[in-house]
Amino acid sequence: MSEQNEEEALSAWQEDVEFLVNILKESFESTDVTYSVDEHNNVLYVELEGLQDYSDEEIIEIAEPIFETADLDFEDIILLPLS
Repeated sequence: MSEQNEEEALSAWQEDVEFLVNILKESFESTDVTYSVDEHNNVLYVELEGLQDYSDEEIIEIAEPIFETADLDFEDIILLPLS
């Protein structure tokens, strides 16, 4: 794979991650969100403002369909309240 193709693939992947994070932000009606990727363990951490206002059941009900349609290959996506 050429360097340009690798850069394009990385850019597209970053756009996909940001799109997912923004959908989560909107779905949980958050005003602020941050995220980080643990590349070693292939885990996406998303911190959402206001997440603590939702029950575990509500979080699952809202997030599960979003994760199922996301075209990202993370081992896990972990949602946390923004600290």
